[in-house]
Amino acid sequence: MKKVILKIEGLKKSFGSKEVIKDFDLNIYEGEFLTLLGSSGCGKTTILRMIAGLDSVTEGHIYIDEKEVTTLDPKYREVNTIFQNYALFPLMTVEENIGFGLKMKKVDKKVIKQRVQEMLELVHLQGYEKRMPKELSGGEQQRVSIARALINKPKVLLLDEPLSALDQKLRKSMQLELKQLQKKLGITFIYVTHSQDEALTMSDRIVLLKDGKIEQVDTPIKIYEHPNSLYTAQFLGESNLFTGTVSVVDEKYTLVNVDDQVLKILSQKWKVDDSLDIILRPENIKIDVKNKQENVLEGKIVESIYDGASTKLMIRVQKRLISAMYLGNDKLYSKGQVVSVSWDIEDAIVLKRDVYEK
Repeated sequence: MKKVILKIEGLKKSFGSKEVIKDFDLNIYEGEFLTLLGSSGCGKTTILRMIAGLDSVTEGHIYIDEKEVTTLDPKYREVNTIFQNYALFPLMTVEENIGFGLKMKKVDKKVIKQRVQEMLELVHLQGYEKRMPKELSGGEQQRVSIARALINKPKVLLLDEPLSALDQKLRKSMQLELKQLQKKLGITFIYVTHSQDEALTMSDRIVLLKDGKIEQVDTPIKIYEHPNSLYTAQFLGESNLFTGTVSVVDEKYTLVNVDDQVLKILSQKWKVDDSLDIILRPENIKIDVKNKQENVLEGKIVESIYDGASTKLMIRVQKRLISAMYLGNDKLYSKGQVVSVSWDIEDAIVLKRDVYEK
């Protein structure tokens, strides 16, 4: 059984009369890469700052390695934070920035020098010791920030949208480097982002937040393929949504009336007159399938978008716009072309509306 390195119980945070974090409970495990994901204002950075001790807790408790730190000064919490703006000291060299925390702890100079060299090798910045922050690129500054945070060997590393200032190519590269670094060191990372791409790529688990509450906690695969609400489904990835009412239920299949169409889904515990959302990912939509297929709809292509790796088609089906995606550009569909679309019944995500609309 995995060890709980950070435990949060009944956490609440209010600014004046406004409650921004509401009854937040979470266990975070040793060596885990956990991401707090959500839109701006959902409370993810506030939670991170309370863990770090930079913001006070209104109610609740925070434990790090079974020790309560709720009211403890940040310097005694055995956590380090990497901020979005890197927060490097502009008048210090790279090696001075990295070794600053050890210097404040009055660690021997020889030990500091050795540890700094270890960190420089870890983040691939050997030979950069005497450079100033202004002489570094954004990615290099980020590496210095990471090295400075890791040199103190924290039990938990907190990362507040650390890649948001980087360009797309460098951000992709740093995602991989951070993930590899985390696995190599075995340190618990708590990562804050609003980017679903970063969350899905890097995380062991994702905590999706909505209005200061946990909407869903799960692995990237489960939270993407088995969302527990329409909000989760639409936040993580693109979705085609069909909302309808159950008309027929048998042992294997259920029929759902959607506008003037009847769609077939797998039977679960649905009942006649249940209101359902049927969610389909664009990558699961099939175009012009010749063999027999359930749920075949006809529509007209209104837009084709090619991004180098895949092509997305926007297809008008009656009053509905459906998004379909396939790899590459080997099939050239033209704007205005009439096509049929369908999907495997097993690929449909089906949610009962009154389960999450309260």
